[in-house]
Amino acid sequence: MGKGCRVSKLCILIVVLALAAIATIVTLWTLALIKKDEAPWDRYRLPTDLVPDSYNITLWPRLSPDPETGLYIFTGKSSVKFECVRETDLILIHSNQLNYATLENKHIVRLSALDNGSAPAIKSSWLQHETQFLVIQLSDKLTPRQTYELYAEFTGELSDDLAGFYRSEYEEDGVRKIVAASQMHPTHARKTFPCFDEPALKAVFHITLIHPIGTVALSNGMDTAVVNTTIDDIPVTQTTFEPSEKMSSYLLAIIVSDYAYINATQGETLIRIWARRKAIEQGQGEYALNVTGPVLDFFQNYYNISYPLNKSDQIALPDFYFGAMENWGLVTYRETNLLYDPVTSSNRNKETTATIIAHELAHMWFGNLVTLRWWNEVWLNEGFATYVSYLGADYAEPSWDVKDLIVLDDVQRVMAIDALTSSHPLSSEEDSIILPNQITEQFDTISYSKGAAVLRMISDFLSEPVFVQGLNSYLNYFSYNNTEGNDLWDHLEMAVQANDVQLPRPVNEIMNGWVLQMGFPLIIVNTNTGRVTQKHFLLDSESSVPVESPYDYEWLIPIRWMWRGGSPTNVWWLTRKEGVNHQMAQPTNWVLANINATGYYRVHYDPGNWEQLFVQLHRDRQAIPLINRAQLVDDSFSLARAQLLEGLDPLRFISFLVYETEYMPWQTALNNLDYYYLMLDRTEVYQPLQEYILRLVIPLFNHFKILTSDWTLVPERHTDQYNQVNAIQMACKTGLPECQNLTTRWFKQWMNDPQHNLIAPNLRSVVYCSAIAAGDEAEWDFAWTQYKKATLASEASKLMSALACSNNIQLLQRYLTYTLNPAMIRKQDATSVISSVASNRMGQDLAWDFVREQWEYMFTEYGVGSFSFASMISGVTARFSTPAELQQLEEFVNEHSAAGFGTATLSVKQALETTRANIKWVEQNKDRILEWLTTSSRFQI
Repeated sequence: MGKGCRVSKLCILIVVLALAAIATIVTLWTLALIKKDEAPWDRYRLPTDLVPDSYNITLWPRLSPDPETGLYIFTGKSSVKFECVRETDLILIHSNQLNYATLENKHIVRLSALDNGSAPAIKSSWLQHETQFLVIQLSDKLTPRQTYELYAEFTGELSDDLAGFYRSEYEEDGVRKIVAASQMHPTHARKTFPCFDEPALKAVFHITLIHPIGTVALSNGMDTAVVNTTIDDIPVTQTTFEPSEKMSSYLLAIIVSDYAYINATQGETLIRIWARRKAIEQGQGEYALNVTGPVLDFFQNYYNISYPLNKSDQIALPDFYFGAMENWGLVTYRETNLLYDPVTSSNRNKETTATIIAHELAHMWFGNLVTLRWWNEVWLNEGFATYVSYLGADYAEPSWDVKDLIVLDDVQRVMAIDALTSSHPLSSEEDSIILPNQITEQFDTISYSKGAAVLRMISDFLSEPVFVQGLNSYLNYFSYNNTEGNDLWDHLEMAVQANDVQLPRPVNEIMNGWVLQMGFPLIIVNTNTGRVTQKHFLLDSESSVPVESPYDYEWLIPIRWMWRGGSPTNVWWLTRKEGVNHQMAQPTNWVLANINATGYYRVHYDPGNWEQLFVQLHRDRQAIPLINRAQLVDDSFSLARAQLLEGLDPLRFISFLVYETEYMPWQTALNNLDYYYLMLDRTEVYQPLQEYILRLVIPLFNHFKILTSDWTLVPERHTDQYNQVNAIQMACKTGLPECQNLTTRWFKQWMNDPQHNLIAPNLRSVVYCSAIAAGDEAEWDFAWTQYKKATLASEASKLMSALACSNNIQLLQRYLTYTLNPAMIRKQDATSVISSVASNRMGQDLAWDFVREQWEYMFTEYGVGSFSFASMISGVTARFSTPAELQQLEEFVNEHSAAGFGTATLSVKQALETTRANIKWVEQNKDRILEWLTTSSRFQI
């Protein structure tokens, strides 16, 4: 008999753990029985019995409504050749919202065997709507290694929900026109034809499109035959395309329109930019055409693999849910992201076009040529394209220094989300991402921006040449196939070994902590002792408890650092919870860690070091690298939100901006000050805060007034053009009369002569917003008229945002109602308008009330392909900071929890967590900030 156990806390704990273990085993056993008894068609993943080889698809979209039903439809015929790898008497193939019934109410679905084999008869077939399958039960089993062909005829709706094969509408020269466009990604190919709609099931696609005479059809490959014919007494054009490369179903693209195009060649690749005829005639596609060639060249050299196709089509669509989609050989874009007018578009529009083109073309290799096996590792695909998009744009536009802007646009942006306990790891367990809504949720800021930040960090500590060498090996080895994330780590490790790079652990062990657990570390540097520690950084560490991590929220952290008068060091690795770097013991010199913010972490220092950095920024800010000036600002604000610094400390810290003229520190400060405005602009702190920021921004305003010869010139530097906008925006926002008079005068001049808008393109967004905020109904109505008349999408977008700047409640209410009418506000833009109104302190309550009143209608009537519920929830709750608002949010969640929140599920959790943290922050900081702002201490340097 073993040793006895006294009744103690330890003994009780052992008993509890044992009972918990037994309960877990019973639960898992029960679930296993349930899963075993579950019919295959009730599961969301395809069985592995069948593997597609190729599809032959003919689609005929009707670009006018059916006279009886008023619906726009398409008809189709498809056959898929597939191999049986394991005997089965069941065929499951994805199908969603397709009708297989003929006029005689018979299903046209046939199965045949190829290679002189025989196929079993179809015993029964039906549609399993919840799991989106066409289920076909056979009279006998299919034979392994035998190839079969499944043929189907079907009808679908060419709806306006922006998913699958859908309808986009626009007006040109008073004529209403229809585009039949596609968005198969991520799970919408099944809305267009029956298919094995999972990324690992690659196949070759043979496409034929039937369309009205006078229109043009496009697909992934070049057209091989265009024939005018008659079908069912209707004259049509039939366009046949060359077979696609072997690819995933989500990359298929099909378009029918009467668009025009411009073209060029880059090497042996034909490049075409497609858009509305007016847009092409006005030269709005020229910049995209000019930048595509250099970007393609860059990636061919970067990957050391030739572009796999003979053409690169890019097309601008009036209605498109995403920013763009990387369909192989036919990339689709929102108009705002592809079209650029040198006369009326801003410098920001130009950068957007360059970087988004680079992002999508990066996917031609990383994502299309080599594809992740399942959606649980979306981050590697999207994060990689985001990271290298800056490299591609930098190659095309070397004078912009655009590579540095990833710190502002992605690294800082995502850290605010990843510091919540409702964040999630980059990679998830494969069986945890099953439902279509779960798949869609993966395409979030974490996947894109954190993915990019982590890959940028890898490239830095490996060195870019070693990183690229591993990448090239990976792409060559897995071309036309599918991979898992570990495959990339294996090939990077091979490059590490080949180049004798010294790392503390193998690449996969280093990366597991960054990829398989959410969040990021805060490193704390004590410059008196050289002691460096790490901990999981959370905005609300007291009341928020993160899920357990297999790595106990510990990371292997590469740290580049410097001290006053020194140069940046090589990487020093923090491999445990704490370590000592004796060189960092610099009590009389400031120490700066995370040089150029290449590491995905925040840094905190002892009070003496913070003070020395503060003094240095005032005496000679150039001694601190530009990116780190921005990083210090961002870290100080975030540490204050996490209660690790006083809330007023970052306000004091940014007082060096009175001397600063560079864009990155200013933009970082403004991004963070936005939180202070959201929390405090409905309190007595608002006016003192306005006065303080005005004092900081006046020198910047005057700097650009002089630099531009009293606003008549455009700054030469790319980032100076951005910072000029900041200067005007904040000077007007904080009440500088000179600024407000300037913007009002410019807008009035345009109102007096609507045919000639003399407002500089770079300044239009800020001028429109400032003038509409200062004006009333006349200014608003004029802007609305110009919005409806705009022929350039980016100009319409600027006006659309500015209309939400009004301080007239009736106008804001009117604007919100427009979002329910696609004839007034396109579905793709509705959530953006609602969020813009909510960002206006006069519109916050209006937007929240509107969402609550209309939620059921919007959630029911607006499909996932056309409405970004996640961004809308984030937008309307961003200002929540009172117990009453938290109660309203909780009531809203409870009221609609039964129906669920679809793609907004994670955003709802984040909104609840953020609101609770906001309440605590305001309670702890408001009074102290007010006291500081209303004393002379704020002006002391």
